[in-house]
Amino acid sequence: MARFRVGFSAAFRRSDGGWNFPGFDPHVMDADPRLQTVSLHNGPVIRPEDLRELDGLILAGETLPADALRTSRRLCVVARFGVGYDKVDVAACSKAGIALCVTPDAVRRPVAVAALTLVLALAGRLMIKDALVRQGPDGFAKRIDHMGVGLTGRTLASIGLGNIGLEMFRLAAPFDMRHIACDPFADPQRAAECKVILVDQETAFREADFLAIHCPLTTETRHLVNAERLAMMKPTAFLVNTARGPVIDQHALEQALVDGRIAGAGLDVFDPEPPPADARILRLPNTILTPHALSWTDQSFAAIGASCVDAIRCAAIGLAPRYVVNREVLDHEEFRQALTRHGANLEAV
Repeated sequence: MARFRVGFSAAFRRSDGGWNFPGFDPHVMDADPRLQTVSLHNGPVIRPEDLRELDGLILAGETLPADALRTSRRLCVVARFGVGYDKVDVAACSKAGIALCVTPDAVRRPVAVAALTLVLALAGRLMIKDALVRQGPDGFAKRIDHMGVGLTGRTLASIGLGNIGLEMFRLAAPFDMRHIACDPFADPQRAAECKVILVDQETAFREADFLAIHCPLTTETRHLVNAERLAMMKPTAFLVNTARGPVIDQHALEQALVDGRIAGAGLDVFDPEPPPADARILRLPNTILTPHALSWTDQSFAAIGASCVDAIRCAAIGLAPRYVVNREVLDHEEFRQALTRHGANLEAV
């Protein structure tokens, strides 16, 4: 039996040879006689030679360009360790008959919790109050100058109402806030179930007390949050981004924060990422910043890894995986032939 050869991109390995992403044990695949795993030694961009002998790839944060796929003859599935795929050439995957899978169930709760954590921290002036305590009695004396913002009756808005956006609103229900969202692809029934009012983009920016970004990074959403839209927001409003940094024009956001056009921002993502040590955003006191890791927990990595392994195992036995981004590939002749080949290989065992 020819084994289904799976590559882990280099970001899964630490410099000392250990595994990154605690909570996910990649060795669970070693016990499966159908699978053979290898560790790649790629750089930040996957190369054609990295994929030449692979049937499947589990991809961390590296870029997967069209050029990397030009000599691949066996690869039929890429399991992205997460849900963002802005660094993957999806059209090239579809053309080559390669299914790109993501892990929406695994990240829905952790990222929604991360967004709500930033909302609560901004509302309570958490970072400022932490700093006051560290100043001793002099800091305590200033606490009256840093009142928090109550949540009852305030408007929580989301740009994007997919799995994560809906989950954020479910978690926020006990706070008795008004919920609004802008998403041209939103399911009205699911929105109604979460008591979310669907509005246009301008309304979301104008009426939000807390505006959370929950849309993917695409050509259409790059710099969606720009100077013009920031100017629509209330001067008392807060912006939260746990999606992708380039959805926000960071220079425009920095200026809005300096000028007091909005009250503050909570960012888990940046543009560029990581931000350079002298980046202006790092010096602004009305921000809470986390290193694209606020949703990282042992449980989230375990669930993401399990979803990736499930996608690989499905392909290895000739079944279409779940959570395929490029659904058109399911009818691609080369992809169908690959599944048939692997299914027949299994039956021969």
